[in-house]
Amino acid sequence: MLTLSEICDQALVFLDKGGPALWMILMMSLLLWLLILERYWFLIVDFPPLRDGIYRRWQPHRHLRGGYSKRLRATLLNELRHVTGRYLRAIAVLTQVLPLLGLLGTVSGMIQTFDVIAVFGNGNARGLAGGISQALLTTMAGLVTALSGLYFGSSLKQRVQLALERAEAELD
Repeated sequence: MLTLSEICDQALVFLDKGGPALWMILMMSLLLWLLILERYWFLIVDFPPLRDGIYRRWQPHRHLRGGYSKRLRATLLNELRHVTGRYLRAIAVLTQVLPLLGLLGTVSGMIQTFDVIAVFGNGNARGLAGGISQALLTTMAGLVTALSGLYFGSSLKQRVQLALERAEAELD
């Protein structure tokens, strides 16, 4: 069984093998997951009271006809749509940026590999392995985090759309 200190040491060694690009992927991944978790929390905990507040504001006006009631309904729905859709675009952008950071790490690792070849020739297997390792680690990290972001971002977008459709139907 590893101690917490040993786990942290191994994680730091892994991150150092990936170079600066892997550190950027880590930071972007943490931000991505914070936003994803915040949106799920919002939909589960904060959205129902917000939706109920919108319904309460709408109830006195729901039987009215005319421009005022239509504008009020549209305003309430836009308010709900704005708050509910918050951070979805940021999640989508981070999901698109992560593979590019992986590619940046790949290029950086390959440049390191070619530098070793230029200085030592093909005889320095350890030097070559370091650059190739960096290239592969960052590619994998960028793709894995982007795939998870793509899945959960899509899931959140569908949940938000469904919640907004239900709210709109209940305001009729």
